Amino acid sequence: MRTLWNDAGGEFHPVCAPDFLPLDRLQGLQLQRLRATVKRAYENVALFRGRMEERGIRPGDIRSLDDIRSLPFTEKTDLRDTYPFGLFASPMNEIVRVHASSGTTGKPTVVAYTEEDIEVWASVMARTFACNGLHRGDILQNAYGYGLFTGGLGAHYGAEMLGMTVIPISGGQTDRQIMIMKDFGVTAISCTPSYFIHLVERAGELGIDLRDLPIRAGIFGAEPWTEGIRRHAEEQAGIKAYDIYGLSEIIGPGVASECTEQGGIHIFEDHFYPEIVDPKTGEPIPDGESGELVFTTLSKKAMPMIRYRTHDITSFITEECACGRTIRRVKRVGARSDDMFIIRGVNVFPSQIEAALLAVEGVQPHYQIILTRQKGLDQMEVQVEVTPELFSDQVRDLESVQRRISKSIEGTVGIRAAVRLVEPHTIERSMGKAKRLIDNREK
Repeated sequence: MRTLWNDAGGEFHPVCAPDFLPLDRLQGLQLQRLRATVKRAYENVALFRGRMEERGIRPGDIRSLDDIRSLPFTEKTDLRDTYPFGLFASPMNEIVRVHASSGTTGKPTVVAYTEEDIEVWASVMARTFACNGLHRGDILQNAYGYGLFTGGLGAHYGAEMLGMTVIPISGGQTDRQIMIMKDFGVTAISCTPSYFIHLVERAGELGIDLRDLPIRAGIFGAEPWTEGIRRHAEEQAGIKAYDIYGLSEIIGPGVASECTEQGGIHIFEDHFYPEIVDPKTGEPIPDGESGELVFTTLSKKAMPMIRYRTHDITSFITEECACGRTIRRVKRVGARSDDMFIIRGVNVFPSQIEAALLAVEGVQPHYQIILTRQKGLDQMEVQVEVTPELFSDQVRDLESVQRRISKSIEGTVGIRAAVRLVEPHTIERSMGKAKRLIDNREK
């Protein structure tokens, strides 16, 4: 993979040139790539071809960027329904990487990359780190998870492309993380914001003040976080905390990032064309108004996405950014149009928890998910009713059921949850939509 060096102290770097394109050149590039992407998807992916033909659309009908509105939407369920490789537009002998994340039925959502896709991924992550004021000479402690999830490797390649020194420590082993941060002279860390808060608190318990270390930047993503968390991280660690945004279905991390102005996230829209639509009607809404963020990949070869509905609610920022970038910004994503929540960087739907519970004999279809934050780390407890017969059984029988539920949840969503069995009719009933999720993380 090519390494693109930059001079220490300079935010601009050749890899960042697309961030500053004049509008007419950017839109010309977008249209060229959009037409090629639609053609590739139509010719190689049965789902896209079928939906376009239902609408009477052919690739040649895309003559302007506005014509994107005639194309059908794609949903996360489409990845599930075509599991595992049904949305691939490249043959397997051109696929060099496969990643996966938890799906709504226990089977993972699968995404793929060609060699060209990996180069694009590295370049947008390099642009992310440059946005964050990082450069050659910085030492990055990459505490995103390595493996099937997209976080770790995406950040790793982007940092190397920019010329940074990467410590591929992955997640966990908190005391070791703090030791490495101190001993290696780390200047930047990439991880979830909740994990960084945990690192700060644990460092304090060990008598280490992160403000005394060289670390100056935190690159935080994979879960929603607030301005309050930003202020806390910056004050307690003496850093600048930057919000980054990505989705596995689009490429992984690297779809958008804050710059050093910290005034919204810049979308790398030469590769990911953004729209904001009414979440109920799917119709476009005026700039500045809140709606659902939708992406079309413009350069993805292995797995192009056409008008992918993220269910994330945000709005375009119409003012120019003081950093000089011409690519558009959106406000921090803080709400969704569906019931998905994110914990420890993992997307979870209540329906996944329900499926895991009902796979265990003796469990009632009444449950609640309680999210809390302890020492900076997100915690999930699932309270579930069991049958009267089971609740009156011996303690060891209840403990056995508890273990089976916990194992079923972990097997479905990929993370552990505390399970508390409660007697029948303990969980409040609702006359309308059941309140399955109680999120106390910010309370």
